[in-house]
Amino acid sequence: MATGGKRGEDQPRDNQQLAEASVDGVQDTALVEKRREQILDAALELFLKKGFASTTIRDICAKSGVNQASIYDYIANKNDILRRLLNRLWFSADMPTLAERLDRENVPFQDSVADFLRDAWSKKRDGTVLIYRCVPYLQDDDRRTMRARDSAMIEALAPRLRQRANLPDDDPRAEVLANLIIYLTAFAPMRDWLHEGIDDELVLSTVAAGVAAMLDRLAEAGSADKPAE
Repeated sequence: MATGGKRGEDQPRDNQQLAEASVDGVQDTALVEKRREQILDAALELFLKKGFASTTIRDICAKSGVNQASIYDYIANKNDILRRLLNRLWFSADMPTLAERLDRENVPFQDSVADFLRDAWSKKRDGTVLIYRCVPYLQDDDRRTMRARDSAMIEALAPRLRQRANLPDDDPRAEVLANLIIYLTAFAPMRDWLHEGIDDELVLSTVAAGVAAMLDRLAEAGSADKPAE
């Protein structure tokens, strides 16, 4: 997700999620959770297979086994289903960020990048594919939340990259590399069909090595730009 524009826009907050509709037609909490799980599982399969626009509530009911007369006791509409799916699959803080991993001592940068991408490519796979395909159908508020989420990740990561490359505080290249790394979380989910037959770990190590090389190059360039003492 691109995050262009002036710094400070959107005031990003960590762990921000999309606003889910308040639906309280059924008081049995366990039943609500069970039915929503059925609905979300069915919707995810249909959205990925048919697309968000082509999937109807009738399709979701048929796939989930939830009666069409009662489905609105558990969700507000199709957009509400999408928001709940994205919160579960993409916005959830179910893995450490790269910024958090870089704060760990005695872990090589390339290894931290590889571990981060490995988790992102597996744990966030369905969420990544879903959000990239559904961006045209998101409401304006949802897009702003997406932007704020990515901006928060970039703002947390860039200072760590700047410190490792010994770049000046006003050097924007740290933000550029941070943005690229976040974008690479979508590389395998969106593009691995083009390298079928290539070992997953080889792909991962190649991408992580490329990121590490970019950081090294920034560090070298930064040193060259410094005046001799």
